[in-house]
Amino acid sequence: MNLFDRLQQETNVERDYLISAPIIRRCFEGDISIGDYVDFLSQAYHHVKHTVPLLMNVGAKLPEDQEWLREAVAEYIEEELGHQEWILNDIAACGADKEGVRASKPHFSTELMVAYAYDSINRVSPLAFFGMVHVLEGTSIALADNAAQMIKDKLLLPDQAFSYLRSHGALDIEHVKFFENLMNKITDSASQDLIVDSAKRFYVLYGNIFRNLAQDNVLNFSEAADAA
Repeated sequence: MNLFDRLQQETNVERDYLISAPIIRRCFEGDISIGDYVDFLSQAYHHVKHTVPLLMNVGAKLPEDQEWLREAVAEYIEEELGHQEWILNDIAACGADKEGVRASKPHFSTELMVAYAYDSINRVSPLAFFGMVHVLEGTSIALADNAAQMIKDKLLLPDQAFSYLRSHGALDIEHVKFFENLMNKITDSASQDLIVDSAKRFYVLYGNIFRNLAQDNVLNFSEAADAA
């Protein structure tokens, strides 16, 4: 079985954990506030701003015999430049303080996912990052466009508030096809296993970000330290 099909079939449990996050269910039931949406965008900013640095790290660590993969990483870098600024502009279009978000700290769950991304690249293999790519791009295709329309209709926000979600919805299908073709060139079983295992972990880490959104009873690490 090729790697992309394995990613689709062997991560069902972890994918369901992400998609079943309460805030995702509430969104599609129309039970969402501007605060929920801005909180989602704020955490997206805090992980998306690391995408290019992570990709640079991946490219630097790939061995010479995977130069074809390094060239693909270079294409990803070009595509991802500046996306964090799109998110901040969406936040401003919601009437929120984008500079306040820029200066804010991420939720602990967001920081954990970013930290694990850097750690897995450096400690395990640069290939581990492709598990994260599968989760973020695959989830976007499945949810982004529908979520954007639901939020727009419910909150009466302008089109300018959805550049991030729209860019990661149907318009991202070309990216996913590129990723599929790329992954199917990886035929070594150990490398495939590593990427599948990584995707499972990133589904859980990303799912935890959604499960922490807009939950006042969640105590972030920094808050716990301040209270100590």
